[in-house]
Amino acid sequence: MKRILVISPSGEVYDHDNVRWYNYKDVQGSIGHYHNIGDAFVFDSSLKLLNYDRLDALEIAKPNMADLDRINAEYDYVFLRGSNYIHSEMNWEKAIEVLKKLRIPVIAWGIGAQAPVKGKLELSEQTKTVLRLMADSTTSIGVRGAYSAQVLWDLGIKNVRIVGCPTAFRRNNPDLEIKLPPLDTIKTAGITVRREVSRTYARNVERYLTFHRDMVKEMASRFDVVLMAQGEVEEKKMVFGTPAQREEAFATLKANAWVGQWYLDETMEKLHRERLFYSDVVADYEDLVQQKDMVLGYRLHGNLMALANGTPSIYFTYDSRTVEFAETYQIPSYDVFSGKTFSLEEYWDQSLFDKFNRAYRFMYREMRQFLVENGADTKMVDVMRKPEKEQLKAA
Repeated sequence: MKRILVISPSGEVYDHDNVRWYNYKDVQGSIGHYHNIGDAFVFDSSLKLLNYDRLDALEIAKPNMADLDRINAEYDYVFLRGSNYIHSEMNWEKAIEVLKKLRIPVIAWGIGAQAPVKGKLELSEQTKTVLRLMADSTTSIGVRGAYSAQVLWDLGIKNVRIVGCPTAFRRNNPDLEIKLPPLDTIKTAGITVRREVSRTYARNVERYLTFHRDMVKEMASRFDVVLMAQGEVEEKKMVFGTPAQREEAFATLKANAWVGQWYLDETMEKLHRERLFYSDVVADYEDLVQQKDMVLGYRLHGNLMALANGTPSIYFTYDSRTVEFAETYQIPSYDVFSGKTFSLEEYWDQSLFDKFNRAYRFMYREMRQFLVENGADTKMVDVMRKPEKEQLKAA
């Protein structure tokens, strides 16, 4: 039996390898709580690439230290769900105490660093120690891109492999390719929206929000659109709330100086009232992107969910995270702060998506190699191995 553990699971598991938010049917119980369902995308996708018989969570907030001997004896490895852990504010709770007592591999899987707009990325000694402990326990540590790899290299961690994110490979199809239909045949579009923004990572909030607003309105004038939110409280209230909660959400946004001035005009309000989508179930997003002709927008994992299902997607990059992702997979992307006018026609170019197709195939091999070299039993296909028929002919 393969028994594995996960740090930071981000949702409850059902039907073996599917993820939804905790107590997802209790809408009112969580409607005032922000959680990024994109993190659940990563968790769900990770499980879909692994063979295992039992999955449990490894507690690092309030660990039972006396239980670690049993964990070492009974489990094969623990993985850290990929996310944006390498930044100045990260709190690892009691992870150091736990990791020092573990004797099984601790696989960091698609983790990433976030660069501030100004100054150098400063990491706490706690973060540095956690990263070194994980790297020392495995053959390699998996990161999402070149910037994250460089951050670890500068800490003296050299056993780094760039693997991107499990979400890209959730369908476990090494031959996946994006083939563009003629743009004039496109009727439906998903727009991944993110109106929450920080000056720490986005260098011009006004540009971020006004471009976001204008892009959504332009796409809505051309296509049948759905706005895809990923967990902000006000957006959840718009979708799941009572009539009073819904109006409260709009009032809150209008009272916000940034949003009220640069984002939520009359047209955007109407679109949010009529076209907004949110779910606490990962499978619902997958169903949605499969029904769209294209997906584009600000959300890293929402866009990647579309690409993983063969739906063309264009990224709007605005921080080191989104830039790094687009570079890793060579995804067609528009720099929000470039000063250039965005034209969908310019990006609807098969040669741009062929770069993604090549990068995807390469990254698929890298992801599989990462799992294999770290002792994880994976469902991913060995694309370097000749099919049995070809082997028999060669013999």
